[in-house]
Amino acid sequence: MADLLSPAPVRAARRRPAFHPLRVASVRRLCDDAVEVAFAIPDGLAAEFAFAPGQSLTLRREVDGRDERRSYSICAPAGDRPRIGVREVSGGLFSSWLVHEVGPGDVVEVMAPTGAFTPDLTAPAHHVLIAAGSGITPMLSIAESVLAADDRSRVTLFYGNRRTDSVMFADDLADLKDLHPTRFQLAHVLSREPREAEVLSGRLDAERLATLIDALVDVPGADHWWLCGPHGMVRDARRVLDEAGVPADRVHQELFFADDTSVREVRHEDAVTDGPVSQVTLTLDGRSTTSPLSRAATLLDGAQKTRPDLPFACKGGVCGTCRALVTDGEADMRRNYALEPAEVDAGYVLTCQTFPVSDTLSVDFDS
Repeated sequence: MADLLSPAPVRAARRRPAFHPLRVASVRRLCDDAVEVAFAIPDGLAAEFAFAPGQSLTLRREVDGRDERRSYSICAPAGDRPRIGVREVSGGLFSSWLVHEVGPGDVVEVMAPTGAFTPDLTAPAHHVLIAAGSGITPMLSIAESVLAADDRSRVTLFYGNRRTDSVMFADDLADLKDLHPTRFQLAHVLSREPREAEVLSGRLDAERLATLIDALVDVPGADHWWLCGPHGMVRDARRVLDEAGVPADRVHQELFFADDTSVREVRHEDAVTDGPVSQVTLTLDGRSTTSPLSRAATLLDGAQKTRPDLPFACKGGVCGTCRALVTDGEADMRRNYALEPAEVDAGYVLTCQTFPVSDTLSVDFDS
């Protein structure tokens, strides 16, 4: 996420938040706790499921009467059939199902691709990618797409993991290195397995990252920096790049989870109207609905009872699926790992992390 000097990213027009039943074409085991899931796209949905590298798919399933959704990054290069990379999270309702139960021929409800963590493929550039764990998923898509788009483009990837056997897409990365030996530079960093080079043994923290960048990257010549991983790694990387003088508008970030706690506990039960309320008007797909919402619940949780069609995925302020524009009134966004500062300045919020403040409030999901 760039700083306040960054221009607002160009986002695709808001699509109707429809889910489509897609057949699973294949499931490939990446390591003990991770798989790649590929979807077959019917001809009639080919345009809707065309994606840019770095975008994500939101999946939906019903569990014990609850509508559960999760967002997963696409790992395929632009123009290929969409594939997602999934690593099992301990106790994960969705990830465990995808890693251990879903197989070819199964049908999964999937929303069209979303996300602005995407490179410009029309201009040659040097892209530096910094990832840890399952943060490699969008990076693989970006790297393959960039290298295929222009033979003048280059990619440098720093990838942190615990051990060799936990590396997702290890073979794919090796193949990409073989295919583009002079244009793809790859450094694996392992925290729990010794490497021949000491700098490659340990956590991909600020000190180690600074050393690697100093040794392997011409910082002024790098056009774009892409960060994807847990909050701590992304935070360290941004600090290193800031100290190295990298312009903020060249740095792009995405979190695959948020590992800290929110300022205010997010409410997931049915909306209540005890205490102060706001009259909130929500606009989605050209239809507006006004309802009294409790100021103790987020806009998303409070409004879902009357507008179950509202788009969402992670409910953690990470994916950006529930992004909307406050057009009138005041709201309080307590957590944000998805919106650029320029978007926030323009009035956009993540409704899963935003609470009503003023007596009346208008929020537009179509903007």
